[in-house]
Amino acid sequence: MDRVKGKVALVTGGRRGLGAAIAVMLAKEGAKVAISDRKADGSEVVLQKIGDAGGEAIFIEHDVSSEDSWEEAIAAVTGKFGKLDILVNNAGVGAGKNIEAATLEDWRWVMSVNLDGTFLGTQKAIETMKTTGGGSIVNISSIEGLVGDRRMVAYDASKGGIVMLSRSAALHCAKNKYNIRINTVHPGFIDTKMVEGFLKAISEDGDVAKARKALEALHPLGHLGEPDDVAYAVLYLASEESKFATGSELVVDGGYTAQ
Repeated sequence: MDRVKGKVALVTGGRRGLGAAIAVMLAKEGAKVAISDRKADGSEVVLQKIGDAGGEAIFIEHDVSSEDSWEEAIAAVTGKFGKLDILVNNAGVGAGKNIEAATLEDWRWVMSVNLDGTFLGTQKAIETMKTTGGGSIVNISSIEGLVGDRRMVAYDASKGGIVMLSRSAALHCAKNKYNIRINTVHPGFIDTKMVEGFLKAISEDGDVAKARKALEALHPLGHLGEPDDVAYAVLYLASEESKFATGSELVVDGGYTAQ
């Protein structure tokens, strides 16, 4: 307990899936948490879960692809809690299309959320964190940022971009002695609605169960991950336990990329 006590965190895409698990985990460990998303649906469940456990949290309507929306979100967090110590750039979308099937519209949509959103969030967080003693930025990439998948060209490119963006920003912050660390987390396939949608997209003849079994088999541990598996990794990077880690990649993938 109390691994991030006294800290203030913003988790984008925080109303469900990985974001919800991360927000609840950080609150459980002592942080005040702001969760943001484009829609409020489901956010009340996360807020109640945090409140019932004695934590403090707020919801912010937030379009991560918009610079103005980022400025408003950061202002809302600092206005409510006085500072920002932890940013988790978790909001993300996927288009299960290969290089021939993907349209420019698909490409730009994925990039606007996954890569533009991470760029803007990292930039705006640095702006405020460097004035209040530093902090930790955790950018959620993917195993698809480390290895390719023929079915997800835009998603793969965006997640690979997050890795190099994070390394560059981490080196910049270190050079300038901002006391801001920036790292990436790389989940394998986690049992979330996003992966459920991916399974439906790739399943043959609508046999989602068969597609799931095949996907599980790609992970040496033999099953998909759970949201808390990723939340624990984020907690480590958000806490002072990882004070010597910056510009690094933490992989949580059941052995997927070890093969």
